[in-house]
Amino acid sequence: MRKITKTTRDFARLSRACLPRSRSAQMKIQQMTFMLVAVTFLFILVGIFFLSIRLYNVKKTATNLEEQNAMLLVSKLANSPEFSCGNAFGSSRTSCVDFDKLIALKYRVDEDSELWRVAKIELRKVYPSEGNVVCSESNYPDCDILNILDKDVNTLPAISNFVSLCRKESNGIMIYDKCELARLMVSSEEKRT
Repeated sequence: MRKITKTTRDFARLSRACLPRSRSAQMKIQQMTFMLVAVTFLFILVGIFFLSIRLYNVKKTATNLEEQNAMLLVSKLANSPEFSCGNAFGSSRTSCVDFDKLIALKYRVDEDSELWRVAKIELRKVYPSEGNVVCSESNYPDCDILNILDKDVNTLPAISNFVSLCRKESNGIMIYDKCELARLMVSSEEKRT
């Protein structure tokens, strides 16, 4: 029986002696756990920051590509069958826009609006100017601004190209070709960042 009590006392002394050590070990384990959680949280924040920068750059690149698309489109648009003069004015001309076709196209633009993939197409007469008059069927050809396509979205600044704006005109005796200077302007949709 003595042996049992001696071992019990020894065990009690040993457990009391080790108890402070186990508390410090528990404290170290807790510190390590908090440190691992903090480092993991830091890496998550760095990852989110990196991804937000990459996403911003992707949206910026998309906007730049839309702008380049508009630049290419404005140069091709004047020579497209929907806009070009073709052989209607004697010979094939480059950067020649048929005003009569555009007036007719203005009222059918909903059918072709997705074809061009832009937000706004506008034609402005440069010379001779009539004074910023918006074109309609009633005031054609005595107008300056023809809005061919205008979606209700935020747009980037317009990309433009100078074109010859030609139409058939009559002076009572004969029908002749009348050409004026105009700017064909194309705007693409602004991508939200």
